[in-house]
Amino acid sequence: MSLSLAAVLAESAARRPDHPAIVHESQEIDYRSLWCRARQYASVLRDHGIGPGDKVALLLPNTPHFPMAYFGVLALGAAVVPMHALLKAEEIGHVLRDSGARTLVCAAPLLSEGRKGAEQAGVPVLTVMADDDAEGARLDVLAERAVPVEHYRPCEPDDIALVLYTSGTTGRPKGAVLTHFNVTMNITVSMLSPFDFRADDVLLGVLPLFHTFGQICGMGVCFRAGATMVLMPRFDAARAIELMVTHRCTVFMGVPTMYIALLDAVTRTPHRPTLDRAFSGGSALPVKVLEDVQETFGCPIYEGYGLTETSPVVAYNQRAWPCRPGTVGRPVWGVDVEVARAEVEDRIELLPAGEVGEVVIRGHNVMAGYLNRPEATAEVMVDGWFRSGDLGVKDADGYLTIVDRKKDLVLRGGYNVYPREVEEVLMRHPAVAQVAVIGIPHATHGEEVCAVVVTVPGTTPGAALGEQLVLWSKERMAAYKYPRRVEFVDALPVGASGKVLKRELKTWGGDDPAPPRPRGALAGGHETQGRSMRQCLRFQTDVTRL
Repeated sequence: MSLSLAAVLAESAARRPDHPAIVHESQEIDYRSLWCRARQYASVLRDHGIGPGDKVALLLPNTPHFPMAYFGVLALGAAVVPMHALLKAEEIGHVLRDSGARTLVCAAPLLSEGRKGAEQAGVPVLTVMADDDAEGARLDVLAERAVPVEHYRPCEPDDIALVLYTSGTTGRPKGAVLTHFNVTMNITVSMLSPFDFRADDVLLGVLPLFHTFGQICGMGVCFRAGATMVLMPRFDAARAIELMVTHRCTVFMGVPTMYIALLDAVTRTPHRPTLDRAFSGGSALPVKVLEDVQETFGCPIYEGYGLTETSPVVAYNQRAWPCRPGTVGRPVWGVDVEVARAEVEDRIELLPAGEVGEVVIRGHNVMAGYLNRPEATAEVMVDGWFRSGDLGVKDADGYLTIVDRKKDLVLRGGYNVYPREVEEVLMRHPAVAQVAVIGIPHATHGEEVCAVVVTVPGTTPGAALGEQLVLWSKERMAAYKYPRRVEFVDALPVGASGKVLKRELKTWGGDDPAPPRPRGALAGGHETQGRSMRQCLRFQTDVTRL
């Protein structure tokens, strides 16, 4: 039996050779050309010693070089190790050593860190987008005159296709091993439902391709359907609207922060894209934002749930069933999702509908394990289920609601406070544009609930507004849940995929005295620590610039 993820591109190239696969800036690449180029990349990589079972790391932005290198590696029967484009040299070196990568394919703009990381790991570098040969062996230039490999190499379904590294919030990043079967099944299943992709769809590809959402749900599903992806190197809301209008995009996939930015940008232009549907993932989408997007853009928006370790799609709201805002819908075909007792670690004890516990998953999408980490694999793979680390609840109809990450749970005075519940309440206040709720140390209660708020333009943050937000919350939720602290910032720290990085916020704060904060005043007039908030704002600026 054989199966290759490379077939996702190869089959569409055979079926729709002249149809546009990628639109990037002024360049349009059809499926025939894209697959030919990928096979030329494969030819060069083979000449540099890459063969079946080898691992090739990619440090590339959102340009056509990414799918060319990605499918070129897969065509050889080798495995792809995509890397976060903002990694520093030491982090790059760790991924290269941990994965056992034989080669790093690096874009010239990322060479300052990429080359240092590769040198630390003793791994050779092939470049793309370089201006001259001084940057080293140029994969894209060599590929122009290479004879393409004839076809992709057959693989066993359980062979490694991808090694995707987790964000490393609890230590060094771990490599999730995804097989050809894992990813091909997830793409094929999710193409049909929830994404309902057709060959005439046009997707705006704003999510980073090195991330599982943009790479598998975006690029993979789009190519499997033989549709078109309009590729953006970096998300900018105003530019995204312009591109969607110009190219008549029918589908948008994004994370909540992108939808919030689009709602703001659309107020400054009369143009509206003619979207057929939109999909949200990565983190919780506030119901208020979902409602505003549907009203503003006139299309349904479906929220879902997935993880790097699950290839990634687990559950989604989808056209087959009524959409239930606030939930992540029902499990996709062939995947079982249940809720288990979170405090029991050595076995799975399933809970009935309506009870909160840890979300556990089994099915064709669950990874083969963490690369070279049998102990870490054993911690999450229990009784045939994958333990997600997320807290959730299923209703009687099978709809799943993600309550929060286990590690984001706030324990105030012995009571569990789920940040998402508090965030949903605060997002309905007219002065709140974005909010992240975290727990901060407290001498009496153990942790205190703190709301970190970005206000809507034209609103003055300060003690008075902070008091309003506390009162607003107090009137709408139990006494142990509402935030006693409100902090105002210009922007929340986000990663390259657009997810709010609560771990950055959690380095801030508690009861100790502190220097002045970046914006506004704390509810009640108390001073709080501001150092890490300013660090977060600098981080946000760095991400935007890159």
